[in-house]
Amino acid sequence: MTSAPPLGSFVGGEIVNLVAQSGWVAKIVLLILVALSVFSWAIILRKLSAMKRARAQSGRFLRAFRKAHRLQDVAAVAEQFKPSPLVAVFEAGYEEYRRQSSGYSPLNIVAIQRAMQIASSEEITRFEQRLPWLATIGATSPFIGLFGTVWGIIDAFAGLGTEGAATLRAVAPGISEALITTAAGLVAAIPAVVAYNQFTQQ
Repeated sequence: MTSAPPLGSFVGGEIVNLVAQSGWVAKIVLLILVALSVFSWAIILRKLSAMKRARAQSGRFLRAFRKAHRLQDVAAVAEQFKPSPLVAVFEAGYEEYRRQSSGYSPLNIVAIQRAMQIASSEEITRFEQRLPWLATIGATSPFIGLFGTVWGIIDAFAGLGTEGAATLRAVAPGISEALITTAAGLVAAIPAVVAYNQFTQQ
């Protein structure tokens, strides 16, 4: 008695067969969606790595900051804690503090705060680079997949018109092939949307 093949391998084989049997428009759509998915995952993994590194360095910088007795001591070791965004904010405030200390006018705390706020905004902007790509991929991928599906369904019904056999058995394979692009669009879009929302809330 032979055992049935695993469900995963069966489904995977069916998907491969559907892709192989799909038309040239569906194949182009699938290639576009695969490229968008790979690009979005590259952005996601890079951002996750950068965030992990920044958090680790920020924790080390805060410990060094709390142990220091003078701002000069913090500034002397701040460089080794990059790329922590806290280092950039501290250095901006410290540079403004040094600039004011070299003159004869009293310290302007507002100017120091402003310098630190500008540095903070620049760090946020730097982290948000390429995040709009995730939003774009998440918004457009389902529609690209839907285009492939609509095209495939039109092609399937056009084939029925030439053959003159309007039965479910005749149209089902074409519709199955067409729906693959919709599924691929969702596979590309969902991780991009989830990652974009998570990153923008950090």
